[in-house]
Amino acid sequence: MEALAVRLSGLDSYVDGAIRIVAFYDTLMRRRVDLPALARASAGLAECVAGIRIHGTGRTIRISPEGTEVSAPPAPASTTVPVTLDEEEIGTVWLERSGPANPLDEVLLDRLALASAAVAERYGPARTTMADPALVELAISSDGDEAARARALRLLGFAAGLPVRVVAVRSRLPLDRIGALVCPGRPVKAAPLADVGVILAATVDPARFPAGVRAGIGAATSPDRSWREARTALRFTTPREPVIRHSGLGALALLAEIPRDAARDNADVAAIARMADSPDDLETLDAYCATGSLRRAAELLHLHHSSIARRIEQIAKTLAIDLTTPTGLTRAGIALTTWRLLDD
Repeated sequence: MEALAVRLSGLDSYVDGAIRIVAFYDTLMRRRVDLPALARASAGLAECVAGIRIHGTGRTIRISPEGTEVSAPPAPASTTVPVTLDEEEIGTVWLERSGPANPLDEVLLDRLALASAAVAERYGPARTTMADPALVELAISSDGDEAARARALRLLGFAAGLPVRVVAVRSRLPLDRIGALVCPGRPVKAAPLADVGVILAATVDPARFPAGVRAGIGAATSPDRSWREARTALRFTTPREPVIRHSGLGALALLAEIPRDAARDNADVAAIARMADSPDDLETLDAYCATGSLRRAAELLHLHHSSIARRIEQIAKTLAIDLTTPTGLTRAGIALTTWRLLDD
């Protein structure tokens, strides 16, 4: 099983063989080969099937030592190494050796993984989801000029003229995982900015956000405007409605423009603030405002409608608002929403 070492160096020296492997891949990279050529060269060098998979494209390449693609089911990988780019795993490389692993297999796969990452970055563009925060900030900033924004988007992998939608996210989940879920077709890029995560994507599927994520989605306009919309929409999210499109807010978006001092001084908002120590009352009022019905609010909260009726009666007294009228219900809903916006 020393055929690879003998082929590479003609010696028994592991170090000499490793140096020759490094030189072999350096030569391939200077020739700017693509992924199939990398796999073909690696299979010939290792004298067994070599494989490359890039997660973002779903593409798998398996080449035999004879240089042909392998269609038979893959044999168990004897050695596997992840392909990483910008600290994100973007793929895997492996060897399908029938016997024991060769001492130099690990060196070969390390170099193949590095070369595969470089090729994916060059020809992808890079299939990573995470991006340089400075580049993302430049793309969504309202202070930059259009030329700088266009260059940033191009470097992020978005073709000229491609609609870009911006999402503002708060979550404990990794941003790259969220981005891959909501825009599986890509391109999609993500980066943390201060306490908010930013996702740039060609399309966004709101139904694919995982549980526990709060997200505001801007329209597919200019990225700077989409970012402002996304941040505004994020402020309106609640546990009951954790993902909100800015386009779905309509006139409610105007509430975000109210100066904080003016909002705090409003009698209805101040009354809601006095209920802050009673989360059950706030949840009940939210459900009632959302449904406009005692029975539907009870179903939403999994309570008996008589219990909801008693709560609403008490809340109405606290707020000094008649919650049985459309005007009163509208006042309460606006006050509750405005009070929530004060926390962001």
